[in-house]
Amino acid sequence: MNQNQKGFTLIESLLVLSIFMIISSITVFSLKPQHSVIEDEAFLTQLQADLLYAQQYAISHQHEVSVVFMQTEYRYYMLVQSGMPPIIERNYSTNINLREGTIPLYFKFLGDGDVNKFGTFYIYTEKKSYRLTVLIGKGRFYVKEQ
Repeated sequence: MNQNQKGFTLIESLLVLSIFMIISSITVFSLKPQHSVIEDEAFLTQLQADLLYAQQYAISHQHEVSVVFMQTEYRYYMLVQSGMPPIIERNYSTNINLREGTIPLYFKFLGDGDVNKFGTFYIYTEKKSYRLTVLIGKGRFYVKEQ
């Protein structure tokens, strides 16, 4: 064999590999907090879209649409009639908790888009809390960070 072959020794390869592993683990740990922020924003965006869809469904089909939050099961659904499959059913993260405020975690969009109850309920995540307010008349709602 030729003694002048160019190549990496085992120690050099292990050193490069260990440096790579340290850098990649630092990156993974710095991205972890971003995951919860993105998860929270995705939940709020999806919830708002689902509520708007339920309201539009009620208006277009002239039926009441019930919005039900099952906080112990970490899911919510929207249905037209009991006994029929829901028009929307979503599960959400166990890191998100809903609490009743001045409105229970159950209300209806009426056939004209109004709501049968109005008020607020609270959404708690790992780092932030939000208030979802359903306004009287026309079924308008908004989410605000507390």
